[in-house]
Amino acid sequence: MSETATTAKIHKTDAEWKEQLTPEQYRITRQHGTERAFTGPYWDSFETGLYRCVGCNAPLFRSDTKFDAGCGWPSYFEAVSPEAVIEHRDTSHGMVRTEIRCGSCDAHLGHVFPDGPPPTGLRYCINGHSMVFEPGK
Repeated sequence: MSETATTAKIHKTDAEWKEQLTPEQYRITRQHGTERAFTGPYWDSFETGLYRCVGCNAPLFRSDTKFDAGCGWPSYFEAVSPEAVIEHRDTSHGMVRTEIRCGSCDAHLGHVFPDGPPPTGLRYCINGHSMVFEPGK
């Protein structure tokens, strides 16, 4: 995945995002925040369905790619498509990590690490407040 996505970008003003999102969703998705481990939604949920972006409703992850990484955040080994998420180099907090953002609205979702299970070996560690869950898909 690259720094650019092939889908059309959704652009809104800060005021529009603040009107649409809860304060916690805004802090995480627009200000690149994170929720404390084991406190956000979905970290311990394994229902069948589809996880969508809280900002634009774009599909992000399927429940059949979710696994218990023991880290306290929802974790997935694969996004729904290469365009669903985009990667950015993140050097904040004295670390070098790969940030994951929504490919449609650029919402901060979390980070991806190379310590996940087969078949990809990836662990998409995602803030639960950056997503909404659609059961049964």
